[in-house]
Amino acid sequence: MIPHVSKRIRAVIAGTAAVAAIAIGTASTGLARQAPTAAASQGAATSEPQAPSFRAGVDIVSLNVTVTDGTARYMTDLQSGDFSVFEDGVKQDVTLFSRTNLPIALAILLDTSASMENKLPVAQDAAAGFAKRLRAQDVAEVIDFDSRVTVLQNFTNSTASLEQAIRKTSAGGSTSLFNAVYIALKDLKKVVARNADEVRRQAIVVLSDGEDTSSLLPFEEVLDLAKRSETAIYTIGLKADDTPGATKGFKEAEFVMRQLAQETGGRAFFPNQASELAGIYTQISDELSSQYTVGYTSRNPRRDGAWRRLVVRIDRANAVARTKLGYFAPAAH
Repeated sequence: MIPHVSKRIRAVIAGTAAVAAIAIGTASTGLARQAPTAAASQGAATSEPQAPSFRAGVDIVSLNVTVTDGTARYMTDLQSGDFSVFEDGVKQDVTLFSRTNLPIALAILLDTSASMENKLPVAQDAAAGFAKRLRAQDVAEVIDFDSRVTVLQNFTNSTASLEQAIRKTSAGGSTSLFNAVYIALKDLKKVVARNADEVRRQAIVVLSDGEDTSSLLPFEEVLDLAKRSETAIYTIGLKADDTPGATKGFKEAEFVMRQLAQETGGRAFFPNQASELAGIYTQISDELSSQYTVGYTSRNPRRDGAWRRLVVRIDRANAVARTKLGYFAPAAH
């Protein structure tokens, strides 16, 4: 047992083995098992692969893909034939394709350490505006973190409850960023789809203004969990003052935030002023509603638990695809 762990962290760590046994059987998972439902008969036209459905016994590697053009606009008119997926350099056959705007399960993380005191009101306004953009079918939770991590609002589709939780935050203490991301990943893993109608894309949006100074969990452990999850992480690093100590600490935080976003197919933002936050949250909301679901059955039959690198290419001029960098293969039991 890690000494001096808060009750919340201790509970999460103690429950790791049990939580790991819960498989999210959805078409939005990186490795989903499909089982028959009525949705299987409502797939895309015969000219395209079938939309997300469930079939027993087939391991599907499923990716959420964001595609932009040369001007950073989202491209939302692509067909399955425009996508080429490579796993460890080997081209795969795309068998699952959807432009459906799936519901979202979202964790909103707010840094409430002492350094955020002057910026927190603007951050609250921006985060509350983001919550208001969620649709009726989406769910979100609110987590604040300073020296401790607190889930202020469990998953709900009530924008009023989410805004109330965001407005309750107050600044003080140090920064436990890694602990907060770890808890959010574990919470999202519990959002299990019981049928095809409950399939959700999962995302974390985390705002912080400095390096982690008080987490009990190392970054490497949190990054590994993120890479094993089906969650895109969007990081917002609000730049601190220009004092030498703050600048050095922020550079370390910037590295962490870039890596979390890059590995999971999310995106990292580094605004200079809190006034830019509202626009950033809007960009994230637009991106989550502009993604494609693309899936395939791997040509590599080995169940060795190894990391497999992914690359998605688009057959359109100036198109750039972004998704997670890879996934861990299933392991033999």
